[in-house]
Amino acid sequence: MKTCRRFTTIRQEFEREIGFLSAHSERHAGRPAAKSSAKHALSAKQHMAKALSRHVGRCPECG
Repeated sequence: MKTCRRFTTIRQEFEREIGFLSAHSERHAGRPAAKSSAKHALSAKQHMAKALSRHVGRCPECG
């Protein structure tokens, strides 16, 4: 599937955020902050899927 530059940008921003949250979760394992970061990372993955799906549905270059 060919995608546009905006799709790549959206994906990279979400992946960077997910990476930060996952790293924070690993650094603080066993603490409440780690659990919270892990939940936020999972939520960010779901938001990324929705955002990319929405983008593909609306973008003439990606669709």
